[in-house]
Amino acid sequence: MARLHEYQAKALLAKHGMIVPRGGSATTPRAAGEIAAKLGCPVVVKIQAWTTGRKAIGGVVFADNPAEVVEQAKRLLSMTVGNFPVTEVLVEELVAIREELFVSLALDDAARAPVILLSLAGGSGIEQRAGDVHRLACDPKTGPDDALLKKLIAASRVETELQDAVASAVRGVFEVAKTYEARSLEINPLVTTEDGRVVAADCRMTIDDYAVFRHPELGIEIARELDHPPAALERIAYDIEQADHRGTFYFAQLNTKTDDGSKGLVGFHGAGGGGSMMSMDAIMSEGFTIANFTDTSGNPSAAKVYRAARSILSQPDLVGYFGSGSGVASQEQFWSAYGLAKAFWELELTIPAVIRLGGNSEDRAVEVLSDACAELPGKVEGYKKDDTPRTISQRFAELVSASTVAPWVPRGPRTPAFVGSGSSFPINGGKVWIDTDGCDVEATRLAVEHSSGLLKEEAGIPVLAVAEEDVAGKDSEFIACEVELRRAGKPVVHVELDVPGLAEVLGCAAVAGGGN
Repeated sequence: MARLHEYQAKALLAKHGMIVPRGGSATTPRAAGEIAAKLGCPVVVKIQAWTTGRKAIGGVVFADNPAEVVEQAKRLLSMTVGNFPVTEVLVEELVAIREELFVSLALDDAARAPVILLSLAGGSGIEQRAGDVHRLACDPKTGPDDALLKKLIAASRVETELQDAVASAVRGVFEVAKTYEARSLEINPLVTTEDGRVVAADCRMTIDDYAVFRHPELGIEIARELDHPPAALERIAYDIEQADHRGTFYFAQLNTKTDDGSKGLVGFHGAGGGGSMMSMDAIMSEGFTIANFTDTSGNPSAAKVYRAARSILSQPDLVGYFGSGSGVASQEQFWSAYGLAKAFWELELTIPAVIRLGGNSEDRAVEVLSDACAELPGKVEGYKKDDTPRTISQRFAELVSASTVAPWVPRGPRTPAFVGSGSSFPINGGKVWIDTDGCDVEATRLAVEHSSGLLKEEAGIPVLAVAEEDVAGKDSEFIACEVELRRAGKPVVHVELDVPGLAEVLGCAAVAGGGN
């Protein structure tokens, strides 16, 4: 479920006729003060973070004047929630509350229909007071039953003159949720005020992931449930996933620093949910901190695994790279091995890497990875399905302990000297380069042999055996060719693949002329 911030959800409520406090969001203390000055009244300032209990952590404060708002906003915008900084605050008029109510809508998966939960005695702790909550089944098209809704409100302590407004607000929750295909929409509290209004004082809203593309006006960057605004690497990974549907690539940023006593940050690369969770537990039990959760499964392409590895290794201060998933994957594991080997070579991996490649063709996968990475500064070891997560995590700990190199410093990829001067042809997201000057008979033979029929020999050099348009989507096949040629000591093919947005994260250009 994709989440909206409170100020975003309230804007949708207001658009559909519901009353929300006057105010606005700010990303700087100065802007927060300017909003308060325009309001000209006491205000509440709230961090915009996807977490409960904001007041308990000091994320909700009250202020009487703009100068006070500026000072409070400085503190709030320096806060972190989890491991992520607060980047926005909401500045709103302070509402004089008479009564607090509660209304929420969620989808009942069993009934396959929306349901509204309504408490006419809401406020904090409502989740623990089940007896105060009424459950209203909703018709997916028309919403809650009007007669039942009015009956419940009439029997409550809501003032007679406000009962129609409360009923309208409850119906408004349904209409907003229906319009934007929300999975949930909660107003807690929905308040009656001393001046006779019914106001949505707080709001949480999530949108169905599969409906996000139909609502570009919401500005949702990633159609997934996150507990923080998307980090740069999460945006990059999501864009990769949207552009390449061969398997799955999921990336979640977890930690950027360690606590006292940790053995260091680890780049984590899983394959398959359950096995990945078990593998994460194993590596954390060895005293490490997980920097990220990454999953490439469902038969991912070598290109997708390559881009995943590049993304993981764009994080600073890693002490090692740990890959382990289900161990019984039906996908051909050598494709993942090719993608990893290419990324590790391009980045000249210096930190230890332990990779469990359990599943189909695991013997070939481990052989490819071990051979292709044998000359790297960092030790890379491949393991199979019979090697348990506990066993390989213990081995990983041994390698990190024995390593004498500093934690990882992200870098751009090195490229062979012939890139830019050899022959080339385009593929999706990049180019394939062939070192025509460096080709001998054996190199050409091997290039043709490992190209899956895409190259042929002509005048002693490898050239395309098919039309250019027919190789646009063959990035994985050419990655396999590149890695196999490097294993054979004949590195005359190089696949240059873009990872959009990564150069900006790294803050540097690719390293050119890295040699063979």
